[in-house]
Amino acid sequence: MAHRYTSLPKGRPRYAFGALQQEEVGGDTSDGALARRVAEGNTAAESELYRRLAPRVRLYGLRHLRDAAAADDLVQDVLLMAFETLRDGGVRDPERFTSFVLGSCRRFVADLRRGTARRRGLLERFGSVLAPPPPAEEAPMDLDHLARCLEGLPERDRSVIVLTFYAEAASEEIGSELGLKPGNVRVVRHRALARLRACLEAEP
Repeated sequence: MAHRYTSLPKGRPRYAFGALQQEEVGGDTSDGALARRVAEGNTAAESELYRRLAPRVRLYGLRHLRDAAAADDLVQDVLLMAFETLRDGGVRDPERFTSFVLGSCRRFVADLRRGTARRRGLLERFGSVLAPPPPAEEAPMDLDHLARCLEGLPERDRSVIVLTFYAEAASEEIGSELGLKPGNVRVVRHRALARLRACLEAEP
């Protein structure tokens, strides 16, 4: 798993970049005891606890996301967040750190599912606005392709599209939200729709 973290920015836990120069963990080696040492700054304890927890988080991801890449991402997202919280004193009871990690897994997966449901609802509701309906003899719109096209837009263009077709906001409201004049909102929307149509006409 170490190779997945080689591109992370500086400041991430050292175990994320490969094996540590091992120090003596010493004493009680239960998960709770290791978590207490992590909170005190013991990097060897942090490395050992990460080694134990990563397979559990990945297994949870495989069971609930049913995708190996998504499970690997879950390991990175959950454990980096959890260890940062532990080191910063945000875990009230380090003895229950393993429960904190598993609870974080549940929240991350629930958020992922809600995000996927929202995106698919958006595409199903407004896909016909973004591209003309296909002829009867053609296959229906590829919603995954449309999602990729939306995600490929610049952030401002994507925000205008989402606020227009999902939030059903007027140009004045969108302009106030994004710091644009209503006329500029209409120009951005027109160009964004043109980019979307061009992307949709290209091969997925």
